[in-house]
Amino acid sequence: MNKVIGILGGMGPLATVDMFNKIVTLTEATRDQDHIHLIIDNYPGIPNRLDFLLGDGESPEKAMVESALKLQSMGADAIIMPCNTAHYFYDAIKKHLRIDFINMIEETAKEIKKESTRCKKIGLLATRGTYNTGVYDKTFASYDMEVIKPDEEGRQAIADLILAIKVGQDTFDLTSIYRVIAQLKKKNAEILVLGCTELPIAFEKFNINEKYIDPTRILACSAIRYAERKVRESSN
Repeated sequence: MNKVIGILGGMGPLATVDMFNKIVTLTEATRDQDHIHLIIDNYPGIPNRLDFLLGDGESPEKAMVESALKLQSMGADAIIMPCNTAHYFYDAIKKHLRIDFINMIEETAKEIKKESTRCKKIGLLATRGTYNTGVYDKTFASYDMEVIKPDEEGRQAIADLILAIKVGQDTFDLTSIYRVIAQLKKKNAEILVLGCTELPIAFEKFNINEKYIDPTRILACSAIRYAERKVRESSN
């Protein structure tokens, strides 16, 4: 019996679309029936994760649990969540589930170590919530990797880039972004990780010329393998 993947989405909607697109395009398929059965709950009403983590908003935990349980009741065998900041609530959501919940940050750490066993320092581009909660720090430390973060000015530049995607901005001055990347490299970051699901979209949309690791792509590949499908060879 084919396994069903549930996507706990809406954080934000475009990132959910990006995840759906990646799963479809990365699945080795020659006909419709070769693709994965996906159930998507695009739930933009989930309270803002960043506001809550910065002490100025409603907790999104209850809404995320409701979404996860809905996906479980609809027949999902496993859930994925295309939002880095939301992984702060991963354990709180998982304890309510009888099904698997694939952790995007864990999958990213495993993939980096598989591809580059000597990697010790990663440069993280992310939201303030992801920086402040240390969700990457804790997971990556268990794989003997240190997370390098931008200074306050750099974090604001990344926040502005993320917002540009959320509001549908068509242009963006990349000067500050290249400055952040240079800063991380100066701190000996060996690999750049796009730790916000809007950032891969931004890098593609604004043609940011820099090599990076895309956790959403890694999560898509993990979901494909979980569903016992093959990832396209050229996409590995």
